[in-house]
Amino acid sequence: MCGRITQHRDQLAYAREMGWQADDFGRQEGRRAPSWNVAPGTSPWLMHRFEDDREHMDTVSWGYRPSWAAEKKIPIAINARIEKAATGPYFRPLWKKGRAIVPADGWYEWTGEKGRKQPWYIRRKDDRPMFLAAITGYRADKEPGENTGFVIVTAAADGGLIDVHDRRPVVFSPEDAALWMDNSLPSEQAEHLARAMALPPEAFDWYRVSTDVNRVGNNSAHLIEPIAAQDADEATEDEDE
Repeated sequence: MCGRITQHRDQLAYAREMGWQADDFGRQEGRRAPSWNVAPGTSPWLMHRFEDDREHMDTVSWGYRPSWAAEKKIPIAINARIEKAATGPYFRPLWKKGRAIVPADGWYEWTGEKGRKQPWYIRRKDDRPMFLAAITGYRADKEPGENTGFVIVTAAADGGLIDVHDRRPVVFSPEDAALWMDNSLPSEQAEHLARAMALPPEAFDWYRVSTDVNRVGNNSAHLIEPIAAQDADEATEDEDE
């Protein structure tokens, strides 16, 4: 986790849920269509306060690799484990000055054996937008590249979420998401925030969905509709997470 998310709401819905005034950053028409199947390597919305500490939402590539890691042929990362992200050399600079938020409506996980993987969809019980902790090298004045993408911060799953995966994204309330994006927040306090204030398992629902989501090119609302257990048992298509 986390290898697939949804961002099917309008950009302004995420801004309003965060408490942002839409007129402060403007609506960016035509840059990104709603998606029920957002995969690494694509460019979903990323919320941040990097320029003049003002509110911004830009499309940023999902995936990060610093230049030195590219030279060593280290694969591009899409997630950052909280256990290492704050202190390890790969992510430490981003943790200190690159904290951002990925707005989302939910995320997918897979269970089962290869060849019979069953996708699950996880969303808030109240179906409100969620805010995933992220770190990034993105800045408006930088040329796009592997070292300007973002990764989603993950933690060990607990409660019933363990049933679908042993990792989960760190999901914040709007208030804690705003604090996470505060550039003046020290790294140590940001780590405590991510460990202590992530929404608990009881805030979420999770259910089986169609294996159509396995194919990245599929993108429609039916991907997040629940399916019966009997239908899930008949799934044989392999996933391409």
